[in-house]
Amino acid sequence: MEATEQLTDGLGSLQGVTVIEIGTSVAAPFATQIMADLGATVIKVERFGTGDDSRTWAPPSWEGLSVTFLSLNRGKQSMVLNYKEPRGAEILWDMIRQADVLVQNLRPGAMAKAGFTAEALKEANPELIYCEMTGFGGTGPMAGRPAYDPLVQAYGGIVSVTGDDGGAPARVPVSVLDMGTGMWTALSVLEALRRKEKTGKGCHIELSLLQTALMWMSPQLLAVKAGNPKQRRLGSGFGGVVPYGAFPAADDGYIFMSAGNNDTWNRLLDALEVSADAEIRFYTDNADRVEARNQVVELLSNVTARYSVPELEIRLRAAGVPHSPVNDVPQVLADDQVIALKQIVPMAHPEVSDFSVVNLPMTFDGKYPMQQPTAPPALGAGTRSVLQTLGLDADAIDYLVNAGVVGEPLDTPSPSYEEQQV
Repeated sequence: MEATEQLTDGLGSLQGVTVIEIGTSVAAPFATQIMADLGATVIKVERFGTGDDSRTWAPPSWEGLSVTFLSLNRGKQSMVLNYKEPRGAEILWDMIRQADVLVQNLRPGAMAKAGFTAEALKEANPELIYCEMTGFGGTGPMAGRPAYDPLVQAYGGIVSVTGDDGGAPARVPVSVLDMGTGMWTALSVLEALRRKEKTGKGCHIELSLLQTALMWMSPQLLAVKAGNPKQRRLGSGFGGVVPYGAFPAADDGYIFMSAGNNDTWNRLLDALEVSADAEIRFYTDNADRVEARNQVVELLSNVTARYSVPELEIRLRAAGVPHSPVNDVPQVLADDQVIALKQIVPMAHPEVSDFSVVNLPMTFDGKYPMQQPTAPPALGAGTRSVLQTLGLDADAIDYLVNAGVVGEPLDTPSPSYEEQQV
């Protein structure tokens, strides 16, 4: 009954689950931030000096701190540990024996070369859920190669279908594969925890950016399998429907709209007061419009360019035509609907005034899952408290700090990045 009452109060179901993150950049940090929001205790193991690479990704910065790091690391404890050193490795093994989950996205083979193979982890803690994130997967000719989100977007076909025909291909300008893989990781951990409830055993989960790309490209991949190898780049358009995409307005803005059937198409033209004898009226069927895509888009663009975005919104809303203004990011933050969702919320931060975070896109009984939130940690801010949970006293911790095995905030630089690499 007590646990039920706690969950009713909005506390996440991963309370009591300890997660170790040996990660950097986006994929692993995003995965473990989701778990932290759901109640898990997340210990972020970082290297001496700069820590997570994303701590130095600036600008953009927020009062001197990387916005990327701030957006991916709330709710965690930061521990600086040189686990390439024998005493540091012992500490990490002690942590692993007490952990429920280990998530890492170091370059392929780095953890294994340091002695932390999947087999050794299983032997040390048979109940451990070990999540290994790579760029190209655990097998195949590309398995050992490091990767970044845009590179795998290109390799997995995403870049080939973005941009406009006649222009250069373009990547999706968000970390769609890193964050997608992080999301799949969190989902995999939830599944593995349910399995462990039944079997008492952990497991080794392998995920990759390429596999996430293949998942996102399912319709395009199956279209080719079905005998449709030509994949046109349509900008904001869609292969099977015209109009579908962004159209210019008189005030230099854009309106995104779609007419998925002929009835909507006719309502669209009526709403924009297109005369009955206008050339665009001749395209009465969607199949004809798709065949003459460029001509239809040009003719319709000439029509929408007569009106401002607000005028287009009023007309299209009255006609029941699906549409949206193309908002820039400041407009999104100021939007009434976005504000009403209360997903972007303030959080206390010791170094950043007016700090805010973006909650997970889910609510339970009207509440977001993130509870008892803590700001993204300073490098090494949790080192001492983590070591205390392992039974070390203040003198022992001081010795480890002085020996360069662990680090705390404001430590002088210890082993260099290169010295710590496997």
